[in-house]
Amino acid sequence: MFTGLVTDVGEILSVEARGDLRRLRIACSYDPATIALGASIACSGVCMTAVDFGNDGSRNWFEVDAAAETLAKTTVGLWTAGRRINLERSLKIGDELGGHIVTGHVDGVARIVARKDFDGMAHFEIQTPHDLAKFIAAKGSVALDGTSLTVNEVSGDRFTILLIPHTLAVTTWGDKGDGDPLNIEVDLMARYAARLIEAR
Repeated sequence: MFTGLVTDVGEILSVEARGDLRRLRIACSYDPATIALGASIACSGVCMTAVDFGNDGSRNWFEVDAAAETLAKTTVGLWTAGRRINLERSLKIGDELGGHIVTGHVDGVARIVARKDFDGMAHFEIQTPHDLAKFIAAKGSVALDGTSLTVNEVSGDRFTILLIPHTLAVTTWGDKGDGDPLNIEVDLMARYAARLIEAR
């Protein structure tokens, strides 16, 4: 379980094919001593399991395995060495829930249609997969690349978000531009509400 509040920006150090899996080594600022084998870490919104960790003499790192489903249904299949990704450690009992409830189970891949910068902020128009559009509501929450964000306006399969300077500075959003793909996870409560309506 996560909140969508990014706590570090990692960098892909290597990607190694292992049959149907890909082993990714990710540089981070997390102390390896605090990472347990099997720990869940959200990597640009994708809940992944730490299978190894360490320090190469200059940088801390952890490794995860991405299975075929993850490679096909998220942006992970596009990741190469040098790519920066948003990171978040899983919630602990007593942690502040500052964003919204995020599971790390990505629903699909959205895409940036347009970016407009002004006054240090950035306004994004996002195209979501058609089957997910019904879960997006104005003033509701959505997780994009692991970042908890508030939806501004919705029109069909598109919606807009506004990012403040702080978010642009401490996440990968400062690098994002037109056409870039994004992992999207719709709000869990919106999904359950839609299911209840369908079941009537």
